[in-house]
Amino acid sequence: MQNPICYIFGAGEHYGPPPVPVSGDLVIAADGGLTYLEQHGLTPHLLVGDFDSLTKKPSSELKTVVLPKVKDDTDMVAALREGKNRGYRVFHIYGGTGGRLDHTLANIQCIADLAQNGCKGCLFDRDTVITAIHNDKINFPASAHGVVSAFAHTETCTDVYERGLKYPLTDASLYNTYPLGVSNEFTGVNSEISVREGTLIVIYPKDIKISF
Repeated sequence: MQNPICYIFGAGEHYGPPPVPVSGDLVIAADGGLTYLEQHGLTPHLLVGDFDSLTKKPSSELKTVVLPKVKDDTDMVAALREGKNRGYRVFHIYGGTGGRLDHTLANIQCIADLAQNGCKGCLFDRDTVITAIHNDKINFPASAHGVVSAFAHTETCTDVYERGLKYPLTDASLYNTYPLGVSNEFTGVNSEISVREGTLIVIYPKDIKISF
């Protein structure tokens, strides 16, 4: 049985219609992500933000967590916290890339933090998905195609293996100052990327179904 998913919609760029949640899933709008959902006729279970990216006041009927405009946490960090507080451990983030590069980088850090705290997170871009693994592995089916990249998020990632890919790695060390893991390729067989110690950011084509 698939774990329930917490969907979070941000104010960044969106590339098509939203996914369709099923019973048990949670939908959170992070500030301006509400506009995107409303354009597609969807109402989130929760709205989180300081509302600096909304063009109109949200409905009073919408369950809302209002954040101060001056704060350390981003709206996305606050939305993720709300999902975790409700027991969710799998997060799919849309509208978290594009536009401002600093926001994209901030959301990649959020994905890494999820992995380091026992959760799974996927950040959906135009054609790719960005995820993270911490002392863990990620598996790809034989049907996977295209390019996959792995980058060290922690200073050092040790005992990194890339199996079943065009350029295999065995017991390698990756560093967050050198992109050794960029642009590997699927080869039509089951493949796997693993790290014994450290956090890897993994980027792969959006149409691939993965398992952790």
